[in-house]
Amino acid sequence: MIKIGLRDARAHFGRFVMSIIAIALGVSFVVGSFCFREMMNNQVSDMMGTSADHDVYVRGSKEVKSDSSGLMAASSSSKTYNTINVDLASTIGDVKGVKSAEVVYSVSGTVLVGKDGAAVSTMGAPTLAVGFGKDVPWRSATFTSGTDPTSDDEIALHSFAAEKANLKVGDKTKVVYPDGPKDVTVTGIFNLDSSLAGAIIIDIPPSLAKMYATQQSDDPDKTDQIGIYGNLKTPLDEQAQQELADRINKALPAGSKAHAITGNQLRDESTQSTQEALGFVQPLILIFAVIALFVGSFIIANTFSMIVRESMRGYALLRSIGASPAQVFTTVIVQAIMLGVVGSGIGIGLGWGMVKGIVAMMGQMGTPMTGSSNPSVSDMLVGLAVGLIVTLIGAALPASRAAMAPPIQAMNETVNPEKPVLTRGIIGTTMIVVGALTWAWTCRIAVADGDPTLIGWLNDFASWTGTGWPLGVGAALIVIGVIVAGPAWVSPAGAVLGWIPAHVFQVTGRLATRNLSRHKRRTSNTAAALFVGVAIVSCLSVVATSAKASVNDIVDTGLKADFSISSAASGQIPDNAVEAIKGVVGLKSVSSNRMIFGAKYDGKQVKGMFAAQDSLFTDVFAPEIIAGDANKALRGGELVVGEDIADDQGWKVGDTVKVSTENTTVDEEATAQAQADYQTQVQAQIQSLTEEAQKLALAGDAAGAQAKSDEIQQVTQQAQNVDPATLVKTKQVTVIKKLKVGAIISNSVYRSCVFVNDDLGDQLGTKQTMFTMQMYLVAKPGENLDKLEQRIKKAVKPYYVISVMNRDEYKSTMGSMVDQILLVLYALLALSIVIAIFGIVNTLALSVSERTKEIGLLRAIGTSRGQVRGMLGIEASIIAVFGTVMGMVVGVAAGAVIRAVYEADGLSVLSIPWDQLGVFLVLSILVGLIASVSPASRALKQPVLDAVASE
Repeated sequence: MIKIGLRDARAHFGRFVMSIIAIALGVSFVVGSFCFREMMNNQVSDMMGTSADHDVYVRGSKEVKSDSSGLMAASSSSKTYNTINVDLASTIGDVKGVKSAEVVYSVSGTVLVGKDGAAVSTMGAPTLAVGFGKDVPWRSATFTSGTDPTSDDEIALHSFAAEKANLKVGDKTKVVYPDGPKDVTVTGIFNLDSSLAGAIIIDIPPSLAKMYATQQSDDPDKTDQIGIYGNLKTPLDEQAQQELADRINKALPAGSKAHAITGNQLRDESTQSTQEALGFVQPLILIFAVIALFVGSFIIANTFSMIVRESMRGYALLRSIGASPAQVFTTVIVQAIMLGVVGSGIGIGLGWGMVKGIVAMMGQMGTPMTGSSNPSVSDMLVGLAVGLIVTLIGAALPASRAAMAPPIQAMNETVNPEKPVLTRGIIGTTMIVVGALTWAWTCRIAVADGDPTLIGWLNDFASWTGTGWPLGVGAALIVIGVIVAGPAWVSPAGAVLGWIPAHVFQVTGRLATRNLSRHKRRTSNTAAALFVGVAIVSCLSVVATSAKASVNDIVDTGLKADFSISSAASGQIPDNAVEAIKGVVGLKSVSSNRMIFGAKYDGKQVKGMFAAQDSLFTDVFAPEIIAGDANKALRGGELVVGEDIADDQGWKVGDTVKVSTENTTVDEEATAQAQADYQTQVQAQIQSLTEEAQKLALAGDAAGAQAKSDEIQQVTQQAQNVDPATLVKTKQVTVIKKLKVGAIISNSVYRSCVFVNDDLGDQLGTKQTMFTMQMYLVAKPGENLDKLEQRIKKAVKPYYVISVMNRDEYKSTMGSMVDQILLVLYALLALSIVIAIFGIVNTLALSVSERTKEIGLLRAIGTSRGQVRGMLGIEASIIAVFGTVMGMVVGVAAGAVIRAVYEADGLSVLSIPWDQLGVFLVLSILVGLIASVSPASRALKQPVLDAVASE
């Protein structure tokens, strides 16, 4: 029987082509998703080994709930610990086996200016200035030319950054720091042990990095971690790391709240958390795989139905000479296994090639990936297993039909009538109704101000589930319900969708409509391909266009300002840029928002506190007031609170809140004492060396005296070049203000914000930690906006990273993001269309095979070749439109529900992209017509007499 199955597989190979393509596509996405995930995991692991290459790390001993990030890439662990004193580095440095113990400071938001005068950037990768050098080593960095920078006007570049900027040692350029651009000279080029995925890495003096990093920190005397090297050349092994960590733990002061761990442990934690953060990529690719395999199973079922029908007499003969049903079943299954192996093998190769192509494309776009992208044995086995399982599932029903058909019926090729579909229609419709009710419940939870019902246990259940679970359960019920009920809808849908063709093409249109109802399950299953794909695309299109419309509505109805100013440098607009903008002629008002870090309300830290000018609500955004007077409250020194924060904290207008901040300021007395102590220390050292030199001179040791004299000069020079920042001492100052809640507002952009006026902002924060994040400009009445925009852009041009947007450009920023999302959706739609074409071709081919005699009789009584083609074209188009319409209805409904659920988060306007939906509908008709070409040609290829005599 195996030989018979292999022979039949070779004989039917032509019919297997489309099934092989469907399986190959599905398996390619499965294997590609695993390869891409492993490549990303390898890349992250390599990056962590480079950016976090210390042998031991000392970090806080207590885990805290905070999202603060460290000063180096290594701090990306999912767990966050208390900060530790930077002074511990000197204690750790005295431990046996420690070669270096330093806080490595880095500055985000910097921008490198290339040789062409433009800012250097890559696709999504950051630009990071890292402070390392002789005193603060980075073991993974190896200089290929030049040296470390030694002064603030010098930098060294990673080789990738130098290549992108077209800079070499000795070139002069600019670096835009958080406080503005500075002229620098390139002193060196260095390589790293692995690629950092297109990140632009700049080496700056450690003292400069510390200055900027501490400005961005709530407490400059604290750090997330201290890195320790036990060997400056090669990494320590696991045992040596642990031994060094144990010695450091013994040396740490009892009250330091610090703990030493091995570098491997921290790298493992960081790698795992980063890999988990990137985990969304694989499910995204698997969506394509599910669609391909879902439809592939139907294509396979149709293919084997055709093969079984054509071979039914042969199977009947096998049964009549003694073959058992199991043997006949095995004959078909052998063909399925061959199909699955071939399709899976091709799919594994396609998946590997797909990832290679993605890696090459990312490299061209400035994000080189060096992690291995080759499929592992387990990846290939998974792909093979998936292909075989889907193929066997698709072939199981036709194989059982071949095995269980009585020999006499099989010999006569008697076709059993299709089973009734009413029961499926009732079950599927019930699922859809339950799903819709679940969606309605989800919307009720989302819009309820407080408890959604008057029933206590139901409110507890709603609080437990939130909106995510019922939203997903409702979607699953509706999608499965449509697939289950689909066969029951084929006849009514055919009558409706076929009404126009039946009246325009009376013969072929009516024949096509009637033919669809012969095999309702097959028609519905074929339409399911487009249904699933179009439903996903339609849903996300509604959400995306609603997001764009909501932003446009905010700008049109709420934003009063003529221009918006922002910065790519960590969102911080330099003070000099702020002053330059204020000096532009033609501006009526300039409003800037400054963030106040670390503010606590009644002892609880709540993010999103801003200091704003009095003109915020009069000239920039019109507030949507729930209670109080926002403009009066801001001007009067009261809190203006967003609705979300007010609800979370239980605040109402008139409540008094204790607002506190902890600011780090320079301790003038301690700094003066430190400077005096250092000066005394230097003088004592010089005095000691002078006395030693005098003794050596009196003893006649001129060489020794000269050596001491040289040492005196060296100490003196070091004292003159000492970084003043190392002698600055700071102290924590707690500022407490009791402020009244003056207004509560509900603007979507302000829902999670608390505003105070500039005067209160200056009292609660410091200039070092309060950054200007956003600016809004209003022109004087009658001012030419185009010319004013040019003057503003000219004023900020020296800062490179400052973006000036007018109202239309401000709206288009969201539009461009939506357009990028839609590109992915269109790729998903294209895949659905390709697979749907295969499915419809397969279904029509099976239909043509079953109706060979009927088509022959039609041609014998005068039906033209064009009418036969038209009949099949109309059938295919109705199937495609049927699936598309179901997908659009479910997708639009899902998008509308999602929009309603997240209305409070900014999706305030429902926008349905009717033009895109119209394009989908037209495409579905074209898909049907294209899919009908091959089956029609096959139907017309057979001579009329042969077709009539085929049964």
